[in-house]
Amino acid sequence: MSATPSTQRAWRVVRKGYPSKALRLENLPVPTQLSSGEVLVKIQAASLNPVGYKLMGLLPNFLAKRPHVAEFDLAGVIIDGNGTKWKAGDAVYGNIPFSQVKKTRQGALAEYARLPAVNLLPRPPHVTPTQAAGLPTAGFTAYQCLFQHGALKKGQSIFVNGGSTSVGAFAIQLAKAAGCTVTASASAKNEQYVRGLGADEFFDYTKAPLHEQLVNAPPAQKYQVFVEAAGLVDPALYTHSEAYLAPDGVFVSMGPQPKGFDIVGIAKLAWGVFMKPTWLGGTKRKFMIMSVELNEAEMQAFNKLVEEEKVKTPVDSVYAFQDTLKAYERIMTGRATGKIIVKVDPDAE
Repeated sequence: MSATPSTQRAWRVVRKGYPSKALRLENLPVPTQLSSGEVLVKIQAASLNPVGYKLMGLLPNFLAKRPHVAEFDLAGVIIDGNGTKWKAGDAVYGNIPFSQVKKTRQGALAEYARLPAVNLLPRPPHVTPTQAAGLPTAGFTAYQCLFQHGALKKGQSIFVNGGSTSVGAFAIQLAKAAGCTVTASASAKNEQYVRGLGADEFFDYTKAPLHEQLVNAPPAQKYQVFVEAAGLVDPALYTHSEAYLAPDGVFVSMGPQPKGFDIVGIAKLAWGVFMKPTWLGGTKRKFMIMSVELNEAEMQAFNKLVEEEKVKTPVDSVYAFQDTLKAYERIMTGRATGKIIVKVDPDAE
């Protein structure tokens, strides 16, 4: 391997705002001091997540610990294993959680990064770096949503609202790999995409309010897990869920994602989901907002499914490193079907 340079290019978040204003392409030192348990990775590809640009626009500088390198998901090659299980040349993929980004100022949109060895998995030979970079956050979120929080088992059924989103796409694949029946929603133009991922049944949410469609056509077997991957704004999907969610099932949301600051909508959501008691008609179903935490056993179980080709990254588009701002423009449209990938190394597959 060639000698590691002393400097690198990196996209740093330098202020609060939209990516076009908040990000700056800078030259930074390549990390040379590794703490115990950390490794140095040469990054080949990174992927964008909605939480990335949302944190740029929401958190003030003192809370976000800016400046720091942007994004969290990466694929690359170990440069320095630093006495861990990894050795130089190992192909890996993994995640730098936001809590670590704030601490180390390291992120995925850079040519090099230091991060804990336990945050990484071996990249299967049949998976390219650009595909592997799209696996971590969305894939781990979907895995924990179904199996840690939903306790999903073979033969059960799930509903995925937002089957064309990244988390939704992984949830469909994971549930099918577990031997479950999957029903998913999306707009009509994405029906074939969602069915291609493995969905058995499909609902077009543009036809009529989705909760009304589900109440009028309840499943023969109620859903064990309702994955709300589109961004819960209207609480109706949850408050009507007794008609289609099993009594011991769980409604898991990726969190409220209103368009702009909709205080009335947020208040309505909070009352319908969190505050309304059952004696006033509150919903008798478990509700939770998903917050992914890296878990080595779950990461390895997820990677085994990737190795077995039961789970694949749905890639929407791939951008060159210098075109990162265009990649953010794409993800911010909300119309991407799959992951937005940035090739940090122009030679990466």
